[in-house]
Amino acid sequence: MGNHFAGHRRLFYGTNAQDMKTVVTVKNLVKKFGNFVANDNLNFEVYGGEIFGFLGANGAGKTTTIKILCGLSVPTSGEITVAGFDVYKQREEIKKNIGYMSQKFSLYDDLTIQENIRFYGGIYGLSNEAIKAKTSQYMETLDLYDYAKSRVLDLPLGIKQKLAFSVAVMHEPQIVFLDEPTSGVDPITRRQFWDMINAEAEKGTTVFVTTHYMDEAEYCHRISIMVDGRIDALDSPDELKQQFEVDSIEEVFIQLARTATRA
Repeated sequence: MGNHFAGHRRLFYGTNAQDMKTVVTVKNLVKKFGNFVANDNLNFEVYGGEIFGFLGANGAGKTTTIKILCGLSVPTSGEITVAGFDVYKQREEIKKNIGYMSQKFSLYDDLTIQENIRFYGGIYGLSNEAIKAKTSQYMETLDLYDYAKSRVLDLPLGIKQKLAFSVAVMHEPQIVFLDEPTSGVDPITRRQFWDMINAEAEKGTTVFVTTHYMDEAEYCHRISIMVDGRIDALDSPDELKQQFEVDSIEEVFIQLARTATRA
Protein backbone atom coordinates (compact mmCIF):
# COMPACT_ATOMS: atom_id res chain seq x y z
CA MET A 1 0.00 0.00 0.00
CA GLY A 2 3.06 2.23 0.24
CA ASN A 3 2.58 4.43 -2.84
CA HIS A 4 -1.19 4.22 -3.01
CA PHE A 5 -1.77 7.70 -1.61
CA ALA A 6 1.37 9.41 -2.87
CA GLY A 7 -0.55 11.30 -5.56
CA HIS A 8 -2.80 13.02 -3.07
CA ARG A 9 0.15 13.89 -0.82
CA ARG A 10 1.89 15.54 -3.78
CA LEU A 11 -1.33 17.37 -4.65
CA PHE A 12 -1.64 18.65 -1.09
CA TYR A 13 2.00 19.70 -0.75
CA GLY A 14 1.85 21.40 -4.14
CA THR A 15 -0.56 23.90 -2.62
CA ASN A 16 0.90 27.25 -1.59
CA ALA A 17 0.95 27.33 2.22
CA GLN A 18 -0.43 30.87 2.19
CA ASP A 19 -3.45 29.66 0.23
CA MET A 20 -4.29 26.85 2.66
CA LYS A 21 -7.23 27.47 4.97
CA THR A 22 -6.50 26.91 8.66
CA VAL A 23 -9.29 24.78 10.10
CA VAL A 24 -7.82 24.09 13.56
CA THR A 25 -5.62 26.49 15.52
CA VAL A 26 -4.14 25.43 18.86
CA LYS A 27 -1.95 27.85 20.81
CA ASN A 28 -0.54 27.01 24.24
CA LEU A 29 -3.26 24.48 25.06
CA VAL A 30 -3.12 23.33 28.67
CA LYS A 31 -5.62 20.95 30.28
CA LYS A 32 -5.24 20.02 33.93
CA PHE A 33 -7.20 17.63 36.13
CA GLY A 34 -6.20 18.74 39.61
CA ASN A 35 -2.40 18.49 39.66
CA PHE A 36 -2.32 16.18 36.64
CA VAL A 37 -1.38 17.91 33.36
CA ALA A 38 -3.12 15.99 30.56
CA ASN A 39 -2.15 18.49 27.83
CA ASP A 40 1.07 20.38 28.38
CA ASN A 41 1.27 23.53 26.21
CA LEU A 42 0.26 22.13 22.82
CA ASN A 43 0.78 24.21 19.65
CA PHE A 44 -0.26 23.16 16.14
CA GLU A 45 -2.45 24.03 13.15
CA VAL A 46 -4.44 21.80 10.80
CA TYR A 47 -5.36 22.84 7.27
CA GLY A 48 -8.30 22.39 4.93
CA GLY A 49 -8.11 19.11 3.01
CA GLU A 50 -5.29 17.82 5.20
CA ILE A 51 -5.15 14.29 6.58
CA PHE A 52 -3.64 14.95 10.00
CA GLY A 53 -2.46 11.97 12.03
CA PHE A 54 -2.66 12.34 15.81
CA LEU A 55 -0.55 9.62 17.39
CA GLY A 56 0.57 8.70 20.87
CA ALA A 57 0.62 5.77 23.27
CA ASN A 58 -2.33 5.22 25.61
CA GLY A 59 -2.29 7.94 28.26
CA ALA A 60 -0.34 10.42 26.14
CA GLY A 61 -3.21 12.94 26.10
CA LYS A 62 -4.79 12.35 22.68
CA THR A 63 -8.35 11.73 23.86
CA THR A 64 -8.33 14.80 26.09
CA THR A 65 -7.22 16.97 23.17
CA ILE A 66 -9.87 15.55 20.84
CA LYS A 67 -12.63 16.15 23.39
CA ILE A 68 -11.57 19.81 23.58
CA LEU A 69 -11.44 20.17 19.79
CA CYS A 70 -14.90 18.58 19.47
CA GLY A 71 -16.42 21.03 21.96
CA LEU A 72 -16.95 18.37 24.64
CA SER A 73 -14.45 19.72 27.16
CA VAL A 74 -13.07 23.14 28.08
CA PRO A 75 -9.30 23.70 28.23
CA THR A 76 -7.63 25.07 31.35
CA SER A 77 -5.89 27.71 29.23
CA GLY A 78 -4.79 28.49 25.70
CA GLU A 79 -6.29 29.82 22.47
CA ILE A 80 -8.09 27.21 20.38
CA THR A 81 -10.41 27.54 17.39
CA VAL A 82 -12.04 24.81 15.34
CA ALA A 83 -13.74 25.60 12.01
CA GLY A 84 -13.35 29.26 12.94
CA PHE A 85 -15.17 28.92 16.28
CA ASP A 86 -13.81 29.47 19.79
CA VAL A 87 -13.75 26.40 22.07
CA TYR A 88 -14.66 28.45 25.12
CA LYS A 89 -17.65 30.38 23.78
CA GLN A 90 -18.87 28.59 20.65
CA ARG A 91 -18.89 24.88 21.42
CA GLU A 92 -22.36 24.32 19.94
CA GLU A 93 -21.26 25.93 16.65
CA ILE A 94 -18.21 23.68 16.62
CA LYS A 95 -20.38 20.57 17.01
CA LYS A 96 -22.47 21.61 13.99
CA ASN A 97 -19.39 22.02 11.79
CA ILE A 98 -17.55 18.81 12.60
CA GLY A 99 -18.08 15.11 12.07
CA TYR A 100 -17.01 12.44 14.54
CA MET A 101 -16.53 8.72 14.27
CA SER A 102 -15.44 6.54 17.16
CA GLN A 103 -14.22 2.98 16.98
CA LYS A 104 -16.50 2.08 19.89
CA PHE A 105 -19.72 3.94 19.11
CA SER A 106 -20.93 5.60 15.94
CA LEU A 107 -24.19 3.90 14.94
CA TYR A 108 -27.21 2.53 16.80
CA ASP A 109 -27.01 -1.27 16.64
CA ASP A 110 -30.74 -1.88 17.02
CA LEU A 111 -31.67 0.40 14.08
CA THR A 112 -31.45 -0.56 10.41
CA ILE A 113 -29.03 1.10 7.99
CA GLN A 114 -31.71 3.43 6.65
CA GLU A 115 -33.00 4.26 10.13
CA ASN A 116 -29.48 5.24 11.22
CA ILE A 117 -29.01 7.48 8.17
CA ARG A 118 -32.41 9.10 8.75
CA PHE A 119 -31.71 9.59 12.46
CA TYR A 120 -28.32 11.25 11.97
CA GLY A 121 -29.58 13.28 9.02
CA GLY A 122 -32.24 14.71 11.35
CA ILE A 123 -29.65 15.50 14.03
CA TYR A 124 -27.50 17.29 11.46
CA GLY A 125 -30.48 19.31 10.26
CA LEU A 126 -30.68 17.88 6.74
CA SER A 127 -33.97 18.18 4.84
CA ASN A 128 -36.05 15.09 4.10
CA GLU A 129 -35.04 15.37 0.45
CA ALA A 130 -31.34 15.53 1.36
CA ILE A 131 -31.68 12.53 3.68
CA LYS A 132 -33.38 10.50 0.94
CA ALA A 133 -30.64 11.46 -1.51
CA LYS A 134 -27.88 10.50 0.95
CA THR A 135 -29.62 7.20 1.70
CA SER A 136 -29.77 6.30 -1.99
CA GLN A 137 -26.16 7.41 -2.45
CA TYR A 138 -24.83 5.28 0.42
CA MET A 139 -26.88 2.21 -0.51
CA GLU A 140 -25.33 2.41 -3.99
CA THR A 141 -21.73 3.41 -3.26
CA LEU A 142 -21.33 1.11 -0.24
CA ASP A 143 -23.25 -1.75 -1.93
CA LEU A 144 -25.66 -2.13 0.98
CA TYR A 145 -28.72 -3.50 -0.81
CA ASP A 146 -28.19 -7.03 0.54
CA TYR A 147 -28.33 -5.55 4.05
CA ALA A 148 -31.18 -3.08 3.48
CA LYS A 149 -33.40 -4.52 6.22
CA SER A 150 -30.62 -5.67 8.52
CA ARG A 151 -29.99 -4.11 11.88
CA VAL A 152 -26.55 -2.53 12.20
CA LEU A 153 -25.81 -5.13 14.91
CA ASP A 154 -25.91 -7.83 12.21
CA LEU A 155 -23.60 -6.09 9.71
CA PRO A 156 -20.00 -7.23 9.10
CA LEU A 157 -17.61 -4.91 10.95
CA GLY A 158 -16.04 -3.54 7.77
CA ILE A 159 -19.39 -2.50 6.30
CA LYS A 160 -20.43 -1.01 9.63
CA GLN A 161 -17.26 1.11 9.79
CA LYS A 162 -17.63 2.37 6.20
CA LEU A 163 -21.25 3.28 6.87
CA ALA A 164 -20.26 5.05 10.11
CA PHE A 165 -17.72 7.15 8.23
CA SER A 166 -20.26 8.07 5.55
CA VAL A 167 -22.77 9.12 8.20
CA ALA A 168 -20.11 11.20 9.99
CA VAL A 169 -19.61 13.34 6.87
CA MET A 170 -23.15 13.35 5.48
CA HIS A 171 -23.68 16.99 6.57
CA GLU A 172 -20.44 18.00 4.78
CA PRO A 173 -18.52 19.22 7.85
CA GLN A 174 -15.32 21.25 7.57
CA ILE A 175 -13.47 18.65 9.62
CA VAL A 176 -14.11 15.05 10.62
CA PHE A 177 -12.49 13.43 13.68
CA LEU A 178 -11.81 9.70 13.33
CA ASP A 179 -10.82 7.91 16.53
CA GLU A 180 -9.10 4.62 15.61
CA PRO A 181 -11.62 4.02 12.81
CA THR A 182 -10.06 0.83 11.39
CA SER A 183 -9.35 -0.99 14.63
CA GLY A 184 -10.22 -4.66 14.25
CA VAL A 185 -11.06 -4.69 10.54
CA ASP A 186 -9.29 -6.79 7.91
CA PRO A 187 -6.50 -5.37 5.67
CA ILE A 188 -8.67 -5.17 2.53
CA THR A 189 -11.36 -3.21 4.37
CA ARG A 190 -8.70 -0.95 5.89
CA ARG A 191 -7.47 -0.10 2.42
CA GLN A 192 -11.02 0.58 1.19
CA PHE A 193 -11.61 2.76 4.23
CA TRP A 194 -8.51 4.81 3.47
CA ASP A 195 -9.72 5.22 -0.11
CA MET A 196 -12.83 6.85 1.41
CA ILE A 197 -10.71 9.07 3.66
CA ASN A 198 -8.58 10.15 0.73
CA ALA A 199 -11.62 10.94 -1.42
CA GLU A 200 -13.12 13.04 1.38
CA ALA A 201 -9.86 14.98 1.82
CA GLU A 202 -9.68 15.62 -1.93
CA LYS A 203 -13.10 17.32 -1.63
CA GLY A 204 -11.52 19.71 0.88
CA THR A 205 -12.65 18.10 4.14
CA THR A 206 -10.01 18.05 6.86
CA VAL A 207 -9.50 14.57 8.34
CA PHE A 208 -8.12 14.39 11.90
CA VAL A 209 -7.35 10.75 12.59
CA THR A 210 -5.92 8.68 15.44
CA THR A 211 -4.61 5.19 14.74
CA HIS A 212 -2.43 2.53 16.31
CA TYR A 213 -1.52 1.19 12.86
CA MET A 214 1.77 2.84 11.96
CA ASP A 215 1.47 1.87 8.28
CA GLU A 216 -1.71 3.98 8.19
CA ALA A 217 0.14 6.91 9.71
CA GLU A 218 2.31 6.89 6.58
CA TYR A 219 -0.76 7.95 4.54
CA CYS A 220 -1.21 11.19 6.47
CA HIS A 221 0.05 14.52 5.16
CA ARG A 222 1.46 15.32 8.58
CA ILE A 223 1.74 13.46 11.85
CA SER A 224 1.98 14.65 15.42
CA ILE A 225 3.23 12.26 18.09
CA MET A 226 2.32 12.92 21.72
CA VAL A 227 4.39 11.83 24.72
CA ASP A 228 3.35 12.56 28.32
CA GLY A 229 0.91 15.30 27.31
CA ARG A 230 3.33 17.06 24.92
CA ILE A 231 3.72 17.00 21.16
CA ASP A 232 7.27 15.70 20.75
CA ALA A 233 7.23 15.42 16.94
CA LEU A 234 5.20 17.09 14.18
CA ASP A 235 5.95 16.89 10.45
CA SER A 236 5.30 14.89 7.29
CA PRO A 237 6.06 11.15 7.46
CA ASP A 238 9.06 11.51 5.17
CA GLU A 239 10.49 14.43 7.15
CA LEU A 240 10.08 12.60 10.46
CA LYS A 241 11.85 9.52 9.12
CA GLN A 242 14.70 11.73 7.97
CA GLN A 243 14.89 13.59 11.29
CA PHE A 244 15.04 10.34 13.29
CA GLU A 245 17.19 8.54 10.69
CA VAL A 246 14.88 5.54 10.46
CA ASP A 247 12.96 3.75 7.70
CA SER A 248 9.44 3.76 9.14
CA ILE A 249 7.06 5.81 11.27
CA GLU A 250 6.80 2.82 13.61
CA GLU A 251 10.49 3.26 14.44
CA VAL A 252 9.96 6.99 15.06
CA PHE A 253 7.02 6.17 17.34
CA ILE A 254 9.00 3.57 19.30
CA GLN A 255 11.92 5.96 19.84
CA LEU A 256 9.60 8.60 21.27
CA ALA A 257 7.41 6.21 23.27
CA ARG A 258 10.47 4.93 25.09
CA THR A 259 10.97 8.40 26.57
CA ALA A 260 7.54 8.37 28.23
CA THR A 261 7.45 8.47 32.01
CA ARG A 262 3.70 8.13 32.57
CA ALA A 263 2.44 4.71 33.54
